[in-house]
Amino acid sequence: MKKVALLIALAIALTGCSGGGESSSEESFVSGDGSTTFIKIADRKIAPTITGLTLSGTNYTYTKDKVAVVNVWASWCAPCRAEAPALASLAIKYPNVAFIGILTRDNPANAEAFARRFKLPYPTIIDDSILIGFKGSLPANAIPTTVILDKNGLVAARISGVITVASLTQLIERVSTE
Repeated sequence: MKKVALLIALAIALTGCSGGGESSSEESFVSGDGSTTFIKIADRKIAPTITGLTLSGTNYTYTKDKVAVVNVWASWCAPCRAEAPALASLAIKYPNVAFIGILTRDNPANAEAFARRFKLPYPTIIDDSILIGFKGSLPANAIPTTVILDKNGLVAARISGVITVASLTQLIERVSTE
């Protein structure tokens, strides 16, 4: 009987937290906590092919000859807005690192406005089906998620949630010096 009462109380509590009414792409939004995962070189797995149409209408393909920072974002995501200036700044600071955005659950018009507003100096690919390829390594488990690839195109690290300049700089430096 205690279990039934607990389940009912839990259901009431969760119902009270829902936004109710309108449906949006934010319904299944999971925000990460900024935790960092680093994978030893021997345990790394190959990243999926990162290629596709960008917000600017060009085709982009990542070549596995340099470290890459792959950021999964959406314009409606408040943590994505919070980290965008830091990503733009680090992309300029590290010109030898490929910064790549992957748009998820968003429409290109809103995303283009976001990219202009935050002056993102790197391409954003519209096709989020690329994310399926990270399943066997460090998948995008939140929005935003940032994955760092080593020079061989292997998944080296992930930040689940908002990056900080310090956290991403540390990972870029560590992977770049391997």
